[in-house]
Amino acid sequence: MGRDKAELVVAGERLADHAARELTGVCEPALEIGPGRSELEAVGDDEPSAGPLVALATGARALRARGYGGAVLLLGVDLPFVDQRLLELLVRHPAAETVVPMAGGVRQSCCARYAPAALATAAELVEQGERAMHALLSAVPVVEIAEADWRAVAPADALADLDTPEDLARHGIDPGSVR
Repeated sequence: MGRDKAELVVAGERLADHAARELTGVCEPALEIGPGRSELEAVGDDEPSAGPLVALATGARALRARGYGGAVLLLGVDLPFVDQRLLELLVRHPAAETVVPMAGGVRQSCCARYAPAALATAAELVEQGERAMHALLSAVPVVEIAEADWRAVAPADALADLDTPEDLARHGIDPGSVR
Protein backbone atom coordinates (compact mmCIF):
# COMPACT_ATOMS: atom_id res chain seq x y z
CA MET A 1 0.00 0.00 0.00
CA GLY A 2 3.07 2.21 0.11
CA ARG A 3 2.84 3.23 3.77
CA ASP A 4 3.39 1.85 7.24
CA LYS A 5 0.06 0.19 8.02
CA ALA A 6 0.85 0.21 11.74
CA GLU A 7 0.47 4.01 11.68
CA LEU A 8 -2.98 4.03 10.03
CA VAL A 9 -5.73 5.33 12.31
CA VAL A 10 -9.04 3.45 12.37
CA ALA A 11 -11.82 4.48 14.75
CA GLY A 12 -9.44 6.92 16.43
CA GLU A 13 -6.72 4.36 17.16
CA ARG A 14 -3.48 3.53 15.36
CA LEU A 15 -3.47 -0.05 14.08
CA ALA A 16 -0.29 -0.76 16.09
CA ASP A 17 -2.04 0.32 19.29
CA HIS A 18 -5.19 -1.64 18.42
CA ALA A 19 -3.24 -4.86 17.85
CA ALA A 20 -1.23 -4.39 21.06
CA ARG A 21 -4.37 -3.73 23.12
CA GLU A 22 -6.21 -6.75 21.76
CA LEU A 23 -3.23 -9.08 22.19
CA THR A 24 -2.41 -8.05 25.75
CA GLY A 25 -6.02 -8.68 26.68
CA VAL A 26 -5.70 -12.38 25.90
CA CYS A 27 -2.07 -13.46 26.08
CA GLU A 28 1.10 -12.99 28.05
CA PRO A 29 3.80 -12.50 26.99
CA ALA A 30 3.00 -10.43 23.90
CA LEU A 31 5.66 -9.08 21.54
CA GLU A 32 5.70 -6.78 18.56
CA ILE A 33 7.85 -8.05 15.73
CA GLY A 34 9.09 -4.91 14.08
CA PRO A 35 10.45 -1.45 14.83
CA GLY A 36 8.49 -0.70 18.00
CA ARG A 37 5.35 1.10 16.93
CA SER A 38 3.30 -0.03 19.95
CA GLU A 39 3.63 -0.31 23.72
CA LEU A 40 4.64 -3.97 23.36
CA GLU A 41 8.23 -5.06 23.73
CA ALA A 42 9.64 -4.85 20.22
CA VAL A 43 11.80 -7.53 18.66
CA GLY A 44 13.56 -6.53 15.46
CA ASP A 45 12.38 -8.47 12.44
CA ASP A 46 15.11 -10.71 11.02
CA GLU A 47 14.06 -9.64 7.52
CA PRO A 48 11.88 -6.53 7.59
CA SER A 49 9.14 -6.69 4.95
CA ALA A 50 9.75 -10.42 4.38
CA GLY A 51 6.23 -11.22 5.54
CA PRO A 52 4.41 -12.99 8.32
CA LEU A 53 6.22 -16.35 8.10
CA VAL A 54 9.55 -14.71 8.93
CA ALA A 55 7.87 -12.58 11.62
CA LEU A 56 6.29 -15.69 13.15
CA ALA A 57 9.61 -17.53 13.24
CA THR A 58 11.35 -14.45 14.68
CA GLY A 59 8.70 -14.03 17.38
CA ALA A 60 8.69 -17.71 18.29
CA ARG A 61 12.47 -17.69 18.70
CA ALA A 62 12.28 -14.55 20.88
CA LEU A 63 9.58 -16.09 23.05
CA ARG A 64 11.59 -19.31 23.47
CA ALA A 65 14.60 -17.21 24.54
CA ARG A 66 12.37 -15.71 27.25
CA GLY A 67 11.40 -19.17 28.49
CA TYR A 68 7.97 -19.41 26.84
CA GLY A 69 7.39 -22.76 25.16
CA GLY A 70 3.68 -22.83 24.29
CA ALA A 71 1.59 -22.03 21.27
CA VAL A 72 1.89 -18.58 19.70
CA LEU A 73 -0.94 -16.29 18.68
CA LEU A 74 -0.14 -14.33 15.52
CA LEU A 75 -2.05 -11.13 14.78
CA GLY A 76 -1.26 -9.06 11.72
CA VAL A 77 -1.32 -5.32 12.34
CA ASP A 78 -3.57 -4.77 9.30
CA LEU A 79 -6.61 -6.44 10.89
CA PRO A 80 -8.37 -3.49 12.55
CA PHE A 81 -11.64 -5.26 13.31
CA VAL A 82 -10.24 -8.23 15.24
CA ASP A 83 -11.22 -8.09 18.88
CA GLN A 84 -10.48 -10.03 22.03
CA ARG A 85 -13.50 -12.32 21.61
CA LEU A 86 -12.06 -13.81 18.43
CA LEU A 87 -8.55 -14.00 19.86
CA GLU A 88 -9.91 -15.66 22.99
CA LEU A 89 -11.64 -18.27 20.80
CA LEU A 90 -8.28 -19.08 19.22
CA VAL A 91 -6.34 -19.10 22.49
CA ARG A 92 -8.84 -21.31 24.31
CA HIS A 93 -9.52 -23.75 21.46
CA PRO A 94 -9.02 -27.29 22.81
CA ALA A 95 -7.04 -28.58 19.82
CA ALA A 96 -3.32 -29.16 20.30
CA GLU A 97 -2.72 -28.38 16.63
CA THR A 98 -2.50 -25.04 14.90
CA VAL A 99 -5.89 -23.30 14.89
CA VAL A 100 -6.86 -21.05 11.97
CA PRO A 101 -10.18 -19.30 11.30
CA MET A 102 -11.68 -19.50 7.83
CA ALA A 103 -13.19 -16.50 6.03
CA GLY A 104 -14.59 -16.66 2.53
CA GLY A 105 -13.19 -20.19 2.22
CA VAL A 106 -9.63 -18.98 2.92
CA ARG A 107 -7.44 -19.77 5.92
CA GLN A 108 -6.69 -16.56 7.81
CA SER A 109 -3.06 -17.24 8.65
CA CYS A 110 -2.35 -13.82 10.14
CA CYS A 111 -4.91 -14.26 12.90
CA ALA A 112 -4.19 -17.77 14.11
CA ARG A 113 -2.74 -19.81 16.95
CA TYR A 114 0.37 -21.78 16.01
CA ALA A 115 1.24 -24.98 17.85
CA PRO A 116 4.82 -25.45 19.12
CA ALA A 117 5.53 -28.06 16.44
CA ALA A 118 4.33 -25.63 13.75
CA LEU A 119 6.71 -22.98 15.10
CA ALA A 120 9.63 -25.36 14.66
CA THR A 121 8.46 -26.08 11.11
CA ALA A 122 8.17 -22.33 10.45
CA ALA A 123 11.79 -21.84 11.48
CA GLU A 124 12.90 -24.69 9.21
CA LEU A 125 10.94 -23.31 6.26
CA VAL A 126 12.40 -19.83 6.72
CA GLU A 127 15.89 -21.31 6.92
CA GLN A 128 15.19 -23.06 3.61
CA GLY A 129 14.21 -19.75 2.02
CA GLU A 130 10.44 -20.12 2.16
CA ARG A 131 8.45 -16.94 2.81
CA ALA A 132 4.82 -17.99 2.21
CA MET A 133 2.45 -18.75 5.07
CA HIS A 134 0.58 -21.28 2.95
CA ALA A 135 3.74 -23.39 2.89
CA LEU A 136 3.59 -23.65 6.67
CA LEU A 137 -0.13 -24.38 6.74
CA SER A 138 0.41 -27.10 4.14
CA ALA A 139 3.17 -28.70 6.21
CA VAL A 140 1.52 -28.93 9.64
CA PRO A 141 -1.75 -30.27 11.08
CA VAL A 142 -4.35 -27.47 11.12
CA VAL A 143 -7.74 -27.24 12.79
CA GLU A 144 -9.93 -24.82 10.88
CA ILE A 145 -12.56 -22.76 12.66
CA ALA A 146 -15.56 -22.40 10.39
CA GLU A 147 -16.77 -18.90 9.66
CA ALA A 148 -20.13 -19.60 11.30
CA ASP A 149 -18.32 -20.62 14.50
CA TRP A 150 -16.09 -17.56 14.86
CA ARG A 151 -18.88 -15.23 13.73
CA ALA A 152 -20.83 -16.39 16.78
CA VAL A 153 -18.36 -14.32 18.86
CA ALA A 154 -17.03 -11.69 16.44
CA PRO A 155 -18.39 -9.30 13.82
CA ALA A 156 -18.60 -10.38 10.19
CA ASP A 157 -15.74 -8.06 9.18
CA ALA A 158 -13.44 -9.18 12.02
CA LEU A 159 -10.93 -10.70 9.60
CA ALA A 160 -11.07 -7.98 6.95
CA ASP A 161 -7.53 -6.78 6.30
CA LEU A 162 -6.26 -3.51 4.91
CA ASP A 163 -3.86 -4.36 2.11
CA THR A 164 -4.86 -1.92 -0.62
CA PRO A 165 -6.35 1.55 -1.06
CA GLU A 166 -9.51 -0.24 -2.19
CA ASP A 167 -9.67 -2.05 1.17
CA LEU A 168 -9.48 1.31 2.93
CA ALA A 169 -12.26 2.73 0.77
CA ARG A 170 -14.46 -0.36 1.26
CA HIS A 171 -14.29 0.13 5.03
CA GLY A 172 -14.67 3.92 4.90
CA ILE A 173 -11.13 4.59 6.15
CA ASP A 174 -9.39 7.80 5.15
CA PRO A 175 -6.07 6.84 3.50
CA GLY A 176 -4.52 9.97 5.00
CA SER A 177 -5.41 8.94 8.54
CA VAL A 178 -1.99 8.48 10.04
CA ARG A 179 -0.59 9.78 13.30
